[in-house]
Amino acid sequence: MNSTPSQPSKTESACYEVRRSAIHGNGVFATRDIEPGEQIAEYTGERITSDESALRAEAGGGPLNHTFFFSLADGMVIDGGRGGNDSRFINHACEPNCEAQEDEGRVFIYALHPIMRDEELKYNYALIYEERHTPAVKKAFECRCGAPTCTGTMLAPKKRKRAKAG
Repeated sequence: MNSTPSQPSKTESACYEVRRSAIHGNGVFATRDIEPGEQIAEYTGERITSDESALRAEAGGGPLNHTFFFSLADGMVIDGGRGGNDSRFINHACEPNCEAQEDEGRVFIYALHPIMRDEELKYNYALIYEERHTPAVKKAFECRCGAPTCTGTMLAPKKRKRAKAG
C-alpha cells in the first residue's frame, strides 16, 4: 500500500483554514459557505498497522494519546500526525456538521448540512476504546463541544454484552 498522502486539492484548501478553536486547540473553519453533502477534505497521513499505532501512542505518552489516528475497516490506521493535512485538526462534537466516510481505504469528510463561512467544522469521533471506561479514561477523552446534547466524551458507547439464555 502507498503510505504517501495525497495533497489537498485547490478546492479543499479554498474552503477551510486552521485557527484557534474554542472547543480545543486548533480547529478547522469554513472560509466560504459549504453545501450539504459537499466533500470538504480527504483525511490524509501515513498508513500504518494497528500495532504500529499502539507503539506510537505508547511512545507519545500512552494509549490515550492518539487523536490523529483514524482507524480503517481493514484494520489499518491513518496517522494524520505524520504527513497529514489540515483535516487532522477537525474537532469532535456531539452535534457534528460533518461526517467521515471511508471509501476503498481512503477517508473523506463531508458536510452533513449547510455550513456557513467562519463556522467550525466538526464530526463525531466515536472513538473505540476497548478497555474499561474508568473516570480517568473518560476524563482523558472528555468532550468540550458545548452542545446541548453533549455526552461529555469522545468515546463511542461500549457495546453491552448480552446475557446467555439458559
